[in-house]
Amino acid sequence: MSRRKTERLLNLVICLLATRRPLSAEQIRHAVPGYDRDGDEAFQRMFERDKNELRELGIPIDVVRDPWEDEPGYRIERQSYELPEITLEPDEAAVLGLAAQVWQRASLAEAASGALLKLRAGGVATDQPVGAAMGGGALELRVDTRDPAFPALWNAVRDRRVVRFDYRGAGSEEVRTRTVEPWGVVSRRGRWYLAGFDRGRDAPRAFRLSRITGQVATVGKPGAVEVPEGVDVRSMVGYPDEAMDERVAVIRVRQGTCEGLRQLARAVHPGVDGWDDAELTFSDPERLAGWMASLGADVEVVDPPDAREAVIRRLKGALA
Repeated sequence: MSRRKTERLLNLVICLLATRRPLSAEQIRHAVPGYDRDGDEAFQRMFERDKNELRELGIPIDVVRDPWEDEPGYRIERQSYELPEITLEPDEAAVLGLAAQVWQRASLAEAASGALLKLRAGGVATDQPVGAAMGGGALELRVDTRDPAFPALWNAVRDRRVVRFDYRGAGSEEVRTRTVEPWGVVSRRGRWYLAGFDRGRDAPRAFRLSRITGQVATVGKPGAVEVPEGVDVRSMVGYPDEAMDERVAVIRVRQGTCEGLRQLARAVHPGVDGWDDAELTFSDPERLAGWMASLGADVEVVDPPDAREAVIRRLKGALA
């Protein structure tokens, strides 16, 4: 199924779930992205196919005939659609929570929100908690996926497509181009990694997403990557950060700000011109850079140089 069709079917389900009264085919046409650009006959054929496919998937679409209206209305009764109460084990809930975070980053979420906005703009009353019916309201587990490379790599794994990107090694400023057959994208200890086969090194490797610089490019056609049977991408990630030595960063902190940083610092020395100097222990410059960049203009990393450069890269990336 194409991505465009998947989005259209999803938006149709959300539209029919959200409305408080049956919608005519014409109202659906203007509310659901993917329909409004087609001609009348093309829309009718597409709409009929979509209804049939959703019903084959077990989604009940009710047809309501109002004697005062010329056209029938359509809606999905929430009671018929919703699953009964489900009890999950902690590990099962964690997996679903991770999937929910990926969903939040997907472009489908933006399209679905657009469908609801169109409904409300057209004067159609909608129920607010549609996300709960879709399974999103019961899960609050979050995983940080703010790495810019994540969407492209996730799509490459899904499409089994080779990728090429510039990568900066651990503890080094040297950037090299890597060509990788992606096997999976996994999270470990709050960081995201790509596991796959490095064609340049002719061996399996793992790459931390925060060390990928620039854009991720795809190489060749979809379906070219074959994941070896029995491969465990999580074991490929291992514990690469444990071998990193602890160091001390010197950070200028604006007076009266960043109380959390001050409490974690091993020492804070009063400075001049409204700034203090904090000494903060760290092992990973990229992780430190992510924290410092989030504090904005209230901090400045002075030393060591690699940590300072990591913050500058983060800020330039945000500006771009």
